[in-house]
Amino acid sequence: MNVSTSKVAIVGCGFVGSSTAFSLVTQGICDEVMMIDINEEKALGEVKDLKNAIRYLNRNVRVRVGHYEDCKDVDIVIITAAVPGGPGRSRLDMAEGSAKICKSIVEPIMASGFDGIFLVVSNPVDIMAHFVYKLSGLPKNQVIGTGTSLDSARLANFIADLVNMDPRNVHAYCMGEHGDSQMVPWSTVTVAGKSFYDLVDDNKELIGDVDLDELVRMTTREGWEIVTRKGTTYYGIASACAGIVKAILQDENRIIPVSTLLEGEYGEHDVFAGVPVVLNRTGASDIGVLRLTPEELAKFKASVAIIRENSEAIEKKLL
Repeated sequence: MNVSTSKVAIVGCGFVGSSTAFSLVTQGICDEVMMIDINEEKALGEVKDLKNAIRYLNRNVRVRVGHYEDCKDVDIVIITAAVPGGPGRSRLDMAEGSAKICKSIVEPIMASGFDGIFLVVSNPVDIMAHFVYKLSGLPKNQVIGTGTSLDSARLANFIADLVNMDPRNVHAYCMGEHGDSQMVPWSTVTVAGKSFYDLVDDNKELIGDVDLDELVRMTTREGWEIVTRKGTTYYGIASACAGIVKAILQDENRIIPVSTLLEGEYGEHDVFAGVPVVLNRTGASDIGVLRLTPEELAKFKASVAIIRENSEAIEKKLL
């Protein structure tokens, strides 16, 4: 009898990596979580702390310290290690340093015989996901960036606050770069099944005038609003990671806006960008191509152009 055990490895035991591990363990998403860090004592400390939570959770998730050579039979490797960000530094400023770190991670993991799925969190995530794709040689469906998954959650929160509704009733995607150039295809946004445009028009007395550009700006800046107050962000992205891992391991066919390789979708090629993607046991199974207006498509292409320019510069230097 063959018994399949779902295993997830997290590389990088900082705030994002440890919070992601906590989300996976508390939700019981996988059978085993392996923590990997250049500082093995830090990894061991996180493992010990997580183990002490198991007694009060719904299931026993095995948690242990691991190494790159242990990744051969892992289902998903989550890369969170990156150059630290902070006030005054854009995500793009982190590209070269983060790429060097990713290279030091991906090469030994691939040498282990790994044939699972890479979930890249390290910023700038679209550029790093494409870099990992090129480094690993894995099929495109097996390399995914968290993309605009967190941005979309932030946008849903702002819209929900505006209309006084549960954010889970808001269906809205940010697309393009996980960064300042991201865009929102407002023509596709719905709230409880109703077009956002119609909702605003029908409720002027309650909502008033809505500045769509301001909502996008607030969404784009939300990460920095958090950073300036507490130093970094981790709960939101950890929950996004857990949702992506769950969609994959449980074969949900769930659509989440993640960063994936475009091969003709929206007229773009050989670039990773945040778009709605069907996630299941194969990874990034299919891209949901939305019918964008000409103006929306132009904004998306402008965002993708920024990703491509920076991706090509990094890969020319380091590959």
